[in-house]
Amino acid sequence: MQDGTRLAAIDLGSNSFRLEVGRMDHGQYLRTEYLKETVRQGSGLDSDRNLTPQAMQRGWDCLARFGERLAGFKDSEVKAVATQTLREARNRDEFLLKANQMLGFPIEVISGQEEARLIYQGVARQLPQSNERRLVIDIGGRSTELILGQGFEPKTMASYRVGSIAWSTRYFPENQFTQHAFEMAEIAAKAVLDEALNAYRRDSWDVAYGSAGTVGAVGDVLLAAGWPAGLINRDGLNWLQNKLIQAQSVDRLRLAGMKDDRRAIIGGGLSLMRAVFDLLQIDEMQMATGGLRHGLVFDLMGSDDKQADVRTKSIERLATKFGTETTHGLRVGKVAQQLFEQLHPTSEAPTSNKTDHQERLSRKLFWAAQLHEIGSQISHSDYQKHGAYILDNSDALGFSLPELHKLSLLVLGHRGKLKKLDIDFEDSPFTEQLMSLRIAVALCHARRDPDLSGLLLGRLNDGFSGYVLDYKSSWAQAFPQSAHLLREEVVAWEKTPCSLVLRETR
Repeated sequence: MQDGTRLAAIDLGSNSFRLEVGRMDHGQYLRTEYLKETVRQGSGLDSDRNLTPQAMQRGWDCLARFGERLAGFKDSEVKAVATQTLREARNRDEFLLKANQMLGFPIEVISGQEEARLIYQGVARQLPQSNERRLVIDIGGRSTELILGQGFEPKTMASYRVGSIAWSTRYFPENQFTQHAFEMAEIAAKAVLDEALNAYRRDSWDVAYGSAGTVGAVGDVLLAAGWPAGLINRDGLNWLQNKLIQAQSVDRLRLAGMKDDRRAIIGGGLSLMRAVFDLLQIDEMQMATGGLRHGLVFDLMGSDDKQADVRTKSIERLATKFGTETTHGLRVGKVAQQLFEQLHPTSEAPTSNKTDHQERLSRKLFWAAQLHEIGSQISHSDYQKHGAYILDNSDALGFSLPELHKLSLLVLGHRGKLKKLDIDFEDSPFTEQLMSLRIAVALCHARRDPDLSGLLLGRLNDGFSGYVLDYKSSWAQAFPQSAHLLREEVVAWEKTPCSLVLRETR
């Protein structure tokens, strides 16, 4: 990455939205600006798990301000992600539609495991190189991530639906601090986190690190009171709890180092931290300087190939887990890519950005082909529906939730009727991916490499709504079953806004 390249990372957290801006200088990233706004979207979910209009507006207003700061940035220089609140929100699409416009860049809703991966990357990259086994903990507004890793490699990752906002709302509802409230909050937290005991045993890590909001808030108060800098221990947590109980309420809380945006949620955050310390037998925790947004920056700094490698490994893990026939998945993928690329000849891509976009679409098509049969292990009947369900409910490192959903739609639509699918056929890139995949599956029906000589997929003259597949009469005579399946494919597309035409050539 060239010196002077600008980079920006946006973290849409449950409590705060954060914008990190920096540039490359002699191969190193230097932060030039950091903006943080307390948006409290995590407390804006109603009983039906919908974001309230007020919560959405707070988010849009903040993103509009961030968007003004990012004017002039390229898409390749910006990465924005949303976490637990938008993972939960049923009306997140409504929020994101306007949020993307306000920010000027796409916002990805990431899974809990992907959030954990990015957190670990952000923490590990800002620590000295070491062989120590690390336990990284991030207590956010509505989720808590636990990661075991060594060096730059996360090995065990989990995300739990417990956070400082959720626990403060549930166990300190009137902003009152009592011994009983803390006891109930810790018991409830341990019940949720109890499954972490086996995976995060005390003998599985050497040093515990804490990242982000709650850890920073507790650490700031302890430092102001004279406790060791950059370190949180059990005595410090006990001292802070006593101070909160003595104050009795948020309104009466007066502690040096306590920021206003943390006062209302410190009870829930502290109770969670105490529960984690007890469960995982932590005596002391070091405060890490890195976190999620730093992980995003390092993802931006990494090459596309490196990011693709993370995703490729996730696809391979899913394929292996569900026992797909690897050779056939790769075969279908190569044929699908070849057909898709016929629709996008290099001469049509005058800019590198367009070419890069097409390459990403082709790569995602290949991944969908690798996974198109993952539902077969559940049942061969309607296996495409089982495969789509698996992808919609999987954590795959490197993928956002919308990306996984797009893959699930490709898997769902690779065979069978099209008219009943909830697919936007006006999305021409996706439609072309789907058509390429369906034709590839048909051509590979014999589970061997098909003869593609003389086959050419292109667009009809009427634009993006019509496509034509040219073939030679000699090919149809040599492969009658393949020709029959292609004729059935024509019928399937007749019942959609798109059309596919078979055209015989000499």
